[in-house]
Amino acid sequence: KKYNLKFHLDGARLWNASVASGIKVNEFASYFDSVSVCLSKGLGAPVGSIIAGSKEFINEAFRVRKALGGGMRQAGILAAAGLYALKNNIERLSEDHEKAKILAKHIVETGKFELINKDVETNIIIFKPLEKNIEEALAECKKHGLMLSIGQIGTLRSVTHLDVSFDQIHQACEIITKVFT
Repeated sequence: KKYNLKFHLDGARLWNASVASGIKVNEFASYFDSVSVCLSKGLGAPVGSIIAGSKEFINEAFRVRKALGGGMRQAGILAAAGLYALKNNIERLSEDHEKAKILAKHIVETGKFELINKDVETNIIIFKPLEKNIEEALAECKKHGLMLSIGQIGTLRSVTHLDVSFDQIHQACEIITKVFT
């Protein structure tokens, strides 16, 4: 405040943080001058984000969007999908968190991994194979239909979401057992 610095919250995963912590989104956002939230990550909308801030900030955002050609025509169908996601998919994020916890528990129980985020609270699991190299692990998992991504150096990353069922989580556990034990 002293130096008139503005703070922006990149809220791409804000909905997950809110559901996992029980802290309301507006509480998180209250410490910032502006916030953006994603409607596709976690909430399942095909595209879209929301930006919020002071009236002056929003007016400037509209001006910049127009200057850069960022407007869209007939975007109502996308807006409808975003509204649906907001109304129907926030509370169900706890299911994604539960799926991640199931998968993380299995990963630990194999004894073949180090779980990097020890307390899985949301829908992201970061783990490190103890015996296989990353490329080998990715290739073997992919052969069996399990897609993992490379995280930071030496780690694998798995993200549960709306389109991953509990049955698929159990299949992932079976694949991990087959590949790593």
